[in-house]
Amino acid sequence: MKINNLRWWVVSLIALATVINYIDRQALGVLWPDIASELFPGKTNDEHKQIFAVISVVFVFSYAFGQAIFGKIFDWVGTRIGFALSISLWSLATVLHAFGRGLLSFAIFRSILGLAEAGNWPGATKGNAEWFPTKERAFAQGVFNSGAAIGGIISIPLIAFLTIYFSWKLIFIIVGVFGFLWLIPWLFLVKSPPSTHPWITEEEKKYILDGQIRVDVEDESILDDYNPNTRELLSRKESWGVIIASAAIDPIWWLFVFWIPIYLFEVYGMDVKTIGLYGWVPYVGAMFGAWFGGLLAQNRIKAGWSVNRTRKVVIGLGCLIMLPSLLAMSNPGSPSTAVIIMAVILFGFQTSIGNVQTLPSDMFGGKTIATLAGYSGTAAKLGAVALTSLVPWLTSGGNYAPAFVIGAALAVIAMLSVLILIPRIKPLKKR
Repeated sequence: MKINNLRWWVVSLIALATVINYIDRQALGVLWPDIASELFPGKTNDEHKQIFAVISVVFVFSYAFGQAIFGKIFDWVGTRIGFALSISLWSLATVLHAFGRGLLSFAIFRSILGLAEAGNWPGATKGNAEWFPTKERAFAQGVFNSGAAIGGIISIPLIAFLTIYFSWKLIFIIVGVFGFLWLIPWLFLVKSPPSTHPWITEEEKKYILDGQIRVDVEDESILDDYNPNTRELLSRKESWGVIIASAAIDPIWWLFVFWIPIYLFEVYGMDVKTIGLYGWVPYVGAMFGAWFGGLLAQNRIKAGWSVNRTRKVVIGLGCLIMLPSLLAMSNPGSPSTAVIIMAVILFGFQTSIGNVQTLPSDMFGGKTIATLAGYSGTAAKLGAVALTSLVPWLTSGGNYAPAFVIGAALAVIAMLSVLILIPRIKPLKKR
């Protein structure tokens, strides 16, 4: 049996895993007003927000270290088994949320969830590098990243709808089951990398593998894969360009992932069902941004632009879209205007991030890609921890302007780190 365009089936499954990933992680934020009123009666909104922040910081800390751990795991066991391990563990952790009874139990379950969900990103980066030629990677990464946006679009109204019929405890069990169901098509379809997959056509295999050959852009000679050890990897300034860009840009995303429902509840007085009507809108912008950033990069490379020029232009464009929009969130006015501005911000974020995430595969060999993606993911989540920890203090009394100003500064830092620390995006050689 042969399957045409098998690579697109693979990336679609990875995108679906990302949708499930976001439904699982968003459930707590959407359900928090109900959970807080049941488990922490008598506390003020600021105290509920502080408890939520502590649980969220535990999640992101675990997520940060999970990225480095799973980056190594994916390079060790491969994409197929790595994803199976990651999604099985995070689905179990989601189900366990139904048994949360206070700060400690939610922190433990959230820690397991963060550790396991972290595997999705280095795994997707590695899968992208295995299954796609260089010219298609940014779009493939955009398809994968759109899963995060679609998960955001679906999760908030879905969970709000489920509250009509089910308790918050049963909702965690229901959404946790989704991941276990995903394993069935994944293990059936993704049997091995494209070089040895029994169902890939010879034409697609040749197209993928020929498009992955590393070429020196200066003398057009073919390069061997460059797979440095950890010490050498971290000695390259280009690696730090990826790491710092990730650490700066990622907290912007998490600022909205964690706080959109809380923001709408606190600033505009919305209940869970009303949040379901508004809270999905920003993720529509994220979905279109993921597609736009990937398609723009693919189009420019096919038009003859270098990878270096393409990545820097698209990353810079996304950051420049975010900058004024984040500042505008200081005083957005109506809730409709606020969520539309958020959509523009997340459009810019996704335009940039898909190209930031392809940088490891642009510069290093296949046995190093997930490792660098894991390290940059760890740095990104530590940046998110820092900003998440500050949000209750920065937004005391419901004024979110300081948090958005910090987000604007981070967009500038992300853009400059790529421009300065990666003078030329190209396959690197051993020094």
